[in-house]
Amino acid sequence: MSTDIPSHLDPTTYPRTTQDPTLNIHISLTYNFLDASAALARISSPSAGANVLFLGTTRDTFEDRAVSQLSYTAYPPLALKTLDKIAHDAVEKHSLTGIVIAHRLGTVPISEASIVVAVSAGHRGAAWRAGEEVLELCKEKAEIWKMEEFVDGEKEWRANRDRDAEGKKVEE
Repeated sequence: MSTDIPSHLDPTTYPRTTQDPTLNIHISLTYNFLDASAALARISSPSAGANVLFLGTTRDTFEDRAVSQLSYTAYPPLALKTLDKIAHDAVEKHSLTGIVIAHRLGTVPISEASIVVAVSAGHRGAAWRAGEEVLELCKEKAEIWKMEEFVDGEKEWRANRDRDAEGKKVEE
């Protein structure tokens, strides 16, 4: 029996990235720590009057249950394509001067970031709107799944789209 890990689950095949330098778009799936400063540096532009950064971090409780950690997995070819489309659409819609979407895979301990969204625009209104919209679209559409691991040993897989912006379960 082979013990080979499929390449999409093998951390040594990461980070997986896509970029569009002409639009200052940077997309990444990685097993490494997410660097907020590096994300801000990538979107920095003399024409940007606003830079917005969002870090999604693992908290220690969920619905009054103690969380030990989160784990993420993805289907990289589709996830990168989806994240790239979200980024391109946001640049066009909000006239962004730069965007970074980076999502961490594997185990993400308490207080560490699982996603970074950084956007820059000429004005703050466009940057604020774009940042939130991009985050929600990533959660809704990207082929990334989360396993919540609780202190009591229970584990629950879910798609990010299963929760709204306040963490409440979305009813179908």
